[in-house]
Amino acid sequence: MSPPAGSLHAPAVLGSLDGLLRALELDPVGEDRFRAGSAPGQFPGRIFGGQLLAQALAAASATAPGMTVQSLHAAFVEAGVPEHPIDIEVERVRDGRSSATRRVTLLQGGRPLLEAFASFRAGTATADVTRSPAVAVGSESGVPGGPIVEPGRPEDLPSIQEWAQKVPSGPGAASRSWIERPPAVEIRMGEPPTFLGGAPAHGSRSHWMRLPRAVGDSPALHAALLAYASDYFLMDIVFRSYPDLAAVGRLGGFSLDHALWLHRPSRFDRWHVHTQDALAVSGGRGLARGTIRDENGQLVATVVQDVLVRPVVTQEGSAS
Repeated sequence: MSPPAGSLHAPAVLGSLDGLLRALELDPVGEDRFRAGSAPGQFPGRIFGGQLLAQALAAASATAPGMTVQSLHAAFVEAGVPEHPIDIEVERVRDGRSSATRRVTLLQGGRPLLEAFASFRAGTATADVTRSPAVAVGSESGVPGGPIVEPGRPEDLPSIQEWAQKVPSGPGAASRSWIERPPAVEIRMGEPPTFLGGAPAHGSRSHWMRLPRAVGDSPALHAALLAYASDYFLMDIVFRSYPDLAAVGRLGGFSLDHALWLHRPSRFDRWHVHTQDALAVSGGRGLARGTIRDENGQLVATVVQDVLVRPVVTQEGSAS
């Protein structure tokens, strides 16, 4: 597959993917024990949660050969730092003839960063009862019974780096990291996220995503990379629908947990559309949901994330 067409930022995206793939090269250090590094930090001083999800799924998959991952349920415990190695411990909770369950703990300096459960099924030939050729690749308008709003073809939409370029830059501007240290996937969207100038809104929002090059045929690797990408913008979709966002100003927060169900294997070096919406924003928390479909409209994965939301307070005591 060729680099992202027409993108001036293709080398940076390819470099980020190379860094992520190195972070997924797990070094065995004992029975069901691994050590790994981190991809170059897109977010200074901390490890992106999607990387931890991918590493947890990769480690669990390494202990369940010949099986297909069906779900990952993870709790983010503590933020990690990219400068130090990550220790990964896998517990074989169950090994059956047709299914397996793994508990995975990612640690840094003995402190847990992420706790996860992964479930697997033996590959069996069954009817694809969820296939629905009539399903359009698009997002709902946010109005019950309303029309389907197509997210547009990815080739016609700005990349996340192009949206970042439109944000006024200055010394240390956060938008620069999306250009200089972009995600390891190509992302195209018709509406910018709130941290790049997107307006408050309700209803669903979609973005297209794919790997910038082929990475081989391993279903486990494609699943891990999909888990990585599933973490992007779920917190932002909650921020987008936060009550009185314009009055509150800037929001902060972090992910509490992340659930991912994989309905069928996919080739993540091809385009997928991730449609997200905020199910609830209440009590300083938000629940975001995403559905990931391939180019043909087939449902590949469903994701749900619980996030903590709080206004960012200035030194003067007011929200900024």
